[in-house]
Amino acid sequence: MEEQIEEITLKLLTLDDYKELKEVMINSYQSMPDSYWKEAQIKKLLEVFPDGQVVILVNGNIAGCALSIVIDSHKLSEQHTYKQITGNYTFKTHTDEGDTLYGIDVFVKPDFRGLRLGRRLYEFRKQLCERLNLKGIYFGGRIPNYHEYSDTLTPAQYIEKVKSREIHDSVLNFHLSNDFIPVKVLRGYLEDDTASKEYAVLLKWHNIYYEKDVVKANYIKKIVRLGLVQWQMRPYNDLDSLMQQVEYFVDALSAYKSDFALFPEFFNAPLMAQYNHLSEPEAIRKLAEYTEQIVQRFSALSVSYNINIITGSMPEVLDNKVYNVGYLCHRGGNTERFEKLHVTPDEKKCWGMTGGNELKTFDTDCGKIGVLICYDVEFPELPRLMAEDGMNILFVPFLTDTQNGYSRVRYCAQARAIENECYVAIAGSVGNLPNVHNMDIQYAASMVFTPCDFSFPTNGIKSEATPNTEMILIADVDIDLINELHNYGAVKNLKDRRKDLFELKLKRKK
Repeated sequence: MEEQIEEITLKLLTLDDYKELKEVMINSYQSMPDSYWKEAQIKKLLEVFPDGQVVILVNGNIAGCALSIVIDSHKLSEQHTYKQITGNYTFKTHTDEGDTLYGIDVFVKPDFRGLRLGRRLYEFRKQLCERLNLKGIYFGGRIPNYHEYSDTLTPAQYIEKVKSREIHDSVLNFHLSNDFIPVKVLRGYLEDDTASKEYAVLLKWHNIYYEKDVVKANYIKKIVRLGLVQWQMRPYNDLDSLMQQVEYFVDALSAYKSDFALFPEFFNAPLMAQYNHLSEPEAIRKLAEYTEQIVQRFSALSVSYNINIITGSMPEVLDNKVYNVGYLCHRGGNTERFEKLHVTPDEKKCWGMTGGNELKTFDTDCGKIGVLICYDVEFPELPRLMAEDGMNILFVPFLTDTQNGYSRVRYCAQARAIENECYVAIAGSVGNLPNVHNMDIQYAASMVFTPCDFSFPTNGIKSEATPNTEMILIADVDIDLINELHNYGAVKNLKDRRKDLFELKLKRKK
């Protein structure tokens, strides 16, 4: 796909979308061009269950869709057809009193396949299932490669070989990788589905938050999965080699369904090796020439792997001044910039760097976050201002050469978690770069810190990496626990401040 992705969003389907939706359906069902939903059918579906119909937009245009109804699982015949479950395409089988979501259809326009848009549509269904307090999700999944094996394998044997990775079936593999479990083989499920020999697999996803006989849930528990990259400094021949290693980590964190990937400060420093013949200020400016391209590639990865990426930091030249900056690449396609406000004496002396001027928080699909680069976390005023703005997670990409420097960052970061009743994630680099001036050695032990109260680890450490070892660190943090702490904690650091004695405010540079 040549179109540049600027924004990916989800929205509920409306009848006004039908003309565009029809074109997407015809494009998506090229092997069955007459199988698209008619306008009257979509209208009926929107009448009976508007909250269950969603489209995904890429740059404002429909790229895919997911349709569903709610059924009573007790009335669901294990051996049913597509016609039966949809009430002969009238959707009379939908009931507001049902206990299970049934997936009617999901499709993605061919031009946008490979961006994992289908996964986002399924995540919407799972969240809808949790919000409505339904038992789970059912649907009949096609097995389009079965016709190639039908002479030698039964459908059950085929499914087992797909599960064991002996046979690749893109549709079934996709559903298995999204936590769906095969329940039963359905015969004669979809008429004229010759590729599947009219067989389908009844697949189920179980909602672990389902509560029997309670008022339907009206919120989703906010569990956020953090992925930290403890980056090994090593020589790279070019930018492509460096970004290949970046994608390796992004892929790994995405496979574990992380919501964020955090890279360290100056992770791209190995690219300076080719400029070792220049002075240090000249070399850092040459490194800055890569920044725009790196950010574009990070943004593409965040969209493709459905993960928010904090790029660590890189040098950037503006008005002939060198700044230490980073970018938050949202998985929806947009990017936001942050700056290091306090540069270290070494950054000033060796590279001639200038401190930034803007402090801000960022709204994400996992709540409000903040980012401070290394030295900035040693100034408690900055995270406090962010906490007052509603920040729940603070990310700190850092680069330290000695244990002394690391300890300053580590203990200050942990203090910020306690003071501001938030989570703090720090990620640094390890190893050495003997061929890069001012970047000889690195020391790091990446960590996720929590406040210290009964709902959190006693020592305030949620998870920690092995020191000086290349690895990823993954930790789940519960935003609801932070909200409870603000109001019901043993101590309330934010609420108990003596504002009658002191105040803190940000002076914005003009």
